[in-house]
Amino acid sequence: MTDDIDLPVSDQLDGAPHPAETDQLLGQSGAETEFLAAYSSARFHHAWLMTGPRGVGKATLAWKIAKFLLTQPSGDTGGLFADAAPAPTDLTTDPNHPVIRRMMAGAEARLCVIRRAYDPKRKQFKSQITVDEVRKLRNFFALSAADGGRRVVIVDAADDMNVNAANALLKVLEEPPANTTLLLICHQPSRILPTIRSRCRTLRLSELSADLVQQALGHAGVELDPAQTRATTALSAGSVGDAIRMSSTHGAQVYMTLLALIGQAPRMDRDKILSFANAYAGKSASDEFETVIAMVETLIARLARSGATGQPPAHTVSDQEFGIFQKLCPTPALARTWADLNQEISARLRHGRAVNLDPVSMILDTLFKIDDCAARA
Repeated sequence: MTDDIDLPVSDQLDGAPHPAETDQLLGQSGAETEFLAAYSSARFHHAWLMTGPRGVGKATLAWKIAKFLLTQPSGDTGGLFADAAPAPTDLTTDPNHPVIRRMMAGAEARLCVIRRAYDPKRKQFKSQITVDEVRKLRNFFALSAADGGRRVVIVDAADDMNVNAANALLKVLEEPPANTTLLLICHQPSRILPTIRSRCRTLRLSELSADLVQQALGHAGVELDPAQTRATTALSAGSVGDAIRMSSTHGAQVYMTLLALIGQAPRMDRDKILSFANAYAGKSASDEFETVIAMVETLIARLARSGATGQPPAHTVSDQEFGIFQKLCPTPALARTWADLNQEISARLRHGRAVNLDPVSMILDTLFKIDDCAARA
């Protein structure tokens, strides 16, 4: 189904190729094998709920499956292969296949992608998938039926649907059109209707290892120095998507700067604090300030968790990180103090950003609270 290729799309990260253009899927062979086994069985499910942490390859796998299904020989709808060709052993497709070319051009009539729409007047994506987007399936099913063969719908992400959109999709799942496969990408299954979950077969993708995250960054063309690579990999917690977002917003550098500042607590260098805060003057609504908020939350959460367990994070951002954590939070009792502070700071920062308060003042207030907590601890 053709999209306006001149508009941005909500399912592509800045600085990374679109999932449709990502040929290599790392670390998810188990999910691929499970899908192929189901495809080759007597009962191939019409709807799949693809779950797992954000950024581990769910969209990439959905597009690989869509390419695979739409390039299968006409009349092949899955099921046992007793009277047909041998069961496929992987999802590999020919990039020069006419269907693949049409998919890459956004012109394949048997594929429909449901995602958050872009508002060209406001120059931003809608916050939710609305019912209007799901209603496009009516025309899609009517028009694609004339072409014959299998049809595929990708919903990216099901979490983004509002109530009306979810109910409209539920009607499709309750009475699915013949020869149609729906692929629902879902980061948090608890956020979607139980009736939708019950009508889908779940395909869970796992968190990626640090080595695979680094490989994926390389495949995506993200170039980082060794220190940034180590920090980005540690902070992304097995999510390639988060690692790419972090690299585009300099998240690792922000985290390392914050870590160096709190490493001096309870006697932080006031000049360095002012220098750091002043860099965000006038940027309360920017992605850069959102990164600061996220990294503050991440840093204190890692600090509290290390204090509670007495162990370093599974992956440290530097050789100094755990030492700083031990100094500031040496006992499990203090971990609660830091966790409570994190909740307070997070709420204040996000409220301040929502009402467009001065980011310099908010950052200074945050760092002084951390310094004060360190002194009391």
